Amino acid sequence: MAGVLELPLGEVEIRRFPEGEIFVKYTQNIRGGDVYIVQPTCSPPNDTLMELLIMLDAARRASAKRITVVLPFYGYARQDRKDQPRVPITAKLVANLLVTAGATRILALDLHSEQIQGFFDVPVDHLNAHPVFIKYLRRKLQKDSVVVAPDSGSVKMAHRYSDMLGMGLAVVAKRRISADKVASSHLVGDVDGRDCVLVDDLTTTGGTLIAAAEILKKAGARRVFAAISHYCMTRAGHERIQQSCLHEVVTTDSIPMPADWVPGKTKILSVAELLAEAVSRINGDKSVSSLLRP
Repeated sequence: MAGVLELPLGEVEIRRFPEGEIFVKYTQNIRGGDVYIVQPTCSPPNDTLMELLIMLDAARRASAKRITVVLPFYGYARQDRKDQPRVPITAKLVANLLVTAGATRILALDLHSEQIQGFFDVPVDHLNAHPVFIKYLRRKLQKDSVVVAPDSGSVKMAHRYSDMLGMGLAVVAKRRISADKVASSHLVGDVDGRDCVLVDDLTTTGGTLIAAAEILKKAGARRVFAAISHYCMTRAGHERIQQSCLHEVVTTDSIPMPADWVPGKTKILSVAELLAEAVSRINGDKSVSSLLRP
């Protein structure tokens, strides 16, 4: 992002005390400045979130004029409602923590659900990764390809991609057995002899994608791609993806992939230019929503 904006990275020292406490110090003057803190709250989520909160507090106490948190990935976003008794709404708790710590604006990429924007008491600019994906998918897919929602929760996203790509739409029904196991039951839509692309905002174990891909292949799909905004994959899940019937999984660098993982079927696209342009527009008080036009 700094390279796209032709700006140097801010100077900050981050280290840990022997017992694990995080220490942050800005080593340059930020008084009266616009500060953009880029931090995906990905694995390990508690450490990355705490580091972000401490950076926010340090920036606020250093008299920064405006502090924008850039969240390529918003951790705890799946806990966005009370779907059973006596459980928290952790996505709202995290929003409260960020604002209390000093955030004056949030720039987020593909939140798990759009209502999370309402959890913040500061302005939120919500970007989608589809401008990055659409360019790539148009080169890879045939005109008769089908966009597929791997479960009911991703139907809205799949419909958006279907419209932008000018392709058909299909839906795979899913039943969750446990936190890491799913069962896909049936398919709505015609995929016989066509390329398919499964679209979703995130994947952790790959179970939903793999189960949906198997259903599509049984229905006669030619090749099955997946476009996933956030690759929150466990090591075991990443290995399952490589051994699955999926032809390619296209994702973004919103979450860093461990250096010792072999990408294999995983194609990583950069969102640096998209986020950098949004930062430039925010800083110049220009429209951000126009970035999302295909």
